[in-house]
Amino acid sequence: MPMIDIRNRLLDTPADASSDDFAIETMSLRKTFGNRAVVDDLTLNVEYGEVFGFLGPNGAGKTTSIKMLMGLVYPTSGSARLLGRPLGDRQARRQIGFLPELFRFHDWLTGTEFLQLHGQLYGMSRQARSKRIPEVLSLVGLSDAAGKKVRTYSKGMQQRIGLAQALLNEPRLVFLDEPTSALDPLGRRDVRAILSRLRDEGVTVFLNSHLLSEVETSSDRVAIIDHGRVVAVGRVEDLLHRDLTLELRTGALSDEALSDLKQVVSVQQVTPGRHTTIICRASGEEVVAQAVDSLARHGVPIYAVMPERRTLEDVFVDVVSHDGMNQ
Repeated sequence: MPMIDIRNRLLDTPADASSDDFAIETMSLRKTFGNRAVVDDLTLNVEYGEVFGFLGPNGAGKTTSIKMLMGLVYPTSGSARLLGRPLGDRQARRQIGFLPELFRFHDWLTGTEFLQLHGQLYGMSRQARSKRIPEVLSLVGLSDAAGKKVRTYSKGMQQRIGLAQALLNEPRLVFLDEPTSALDPLGRRDVRAILSRLRDEGVTVFLNSHLLSEVETSSDRVAIIDHGRVVAVGRVEDLLHRDLTLELRTGALSDEALSDLKQVVSVQQVTPGRHTTIICRASGEEVVAQAVDSLARHGVPIYAVMPERRTLEDVFVDVVSHDGMNQ
């Protein structure tokens, strides 16, 4: 596909040409380097006020996607809107915060001086900076380190000051690229609390993290990409409750009862014994009830119904492995 220079088109698109239905909207966004497509046909909608997890294996195109949305890398083709406005729009950019994965801070400045600098870059007045800087330092737990030089900060403290600058301008939309990678468990808990607070305040958060347990706990919806394409997207609870592994312990099982059960669930293993153990896959929680009803109609005693709780890591591995087999 030929390289398309869309810089001017993206910057000059009139505001009324874009909808304001979503905080982030991407349409067939694509980025190639040479003949290699790093991001291919990225189409996503992120709603206002939600924490949206963005997942994928190493090299899947996550960071490149964020860089395109932030205007640090130009797309090869496709388009996107942030806060209802085209990429590069200055009015939208004033309302966006960003913590990159590989941050490089002015380490000769103190924490307060660092935030003063970024406040000026945001165009904040002196009065606004004086009010907001102590607030964000307190929010990330760095009030006591405000007068220390950033070079003396631990890696975790540097990540906290980075988060402070991302929130300094009271953004409507925040991009966080691996925001907890350098934090200990207490620090990760603090970030979860900050994400919850941002959600309560109506701030949209686009969260990229390889710590799937953190994404599962914090996110409303997630998208999983592989080889630059979206392979799964949905609410966290819907993804977790899809394709449950189910263990049933029953009495004696007739051929007819087993045949009818197979119409409801995918039976993987039947182990006769004092109690019959059935391992199967159900396409959702409602199917579990249908399986129980099927057995009950045949008069099969049911001693235990044990759905296996899936994690986001389980979903991630299943989706990415399946997608890899289809490449």
